[in-house]
Amino acid sequence: MIRVVLPPVLQGLAHTDREVQLELAGVPSLGAVLDALEARFPVLRGTLRDQVTKNRRPFIRFFACGEDLSHQPPDAPLPGDVAAGLEPLRIIGAIAGG
Repeated sequence: MIRVVLPPVLQGLAHTDREVQLELAGVPSLGAVLDALEARFPVLRGTLRDQVTKNRRPFIRFFACGEDLSHQPPDAPLPGDVAAGLEPLRIIGAIAGG
């Protein structure tokens, strides 16, 4: 069971709680989590990553176990504590401005 923490704007869009739990088969990766999240909440398609290229949207970041996973390859395995459900994968909307 993978735990995913969503920012408030995505919680409202998906009509779900702050934390979502996802079942994944095989070795959990960021790409697999995003696939499962978009399958469960189709309204999130295109908000986290481009629907065609599957590249992360510029102002979306992924964190787990104190690490920024935003630039990891989509098939890279998630940290062990995330895979075990001990720590959540956090999706953060980056803040920009000036």
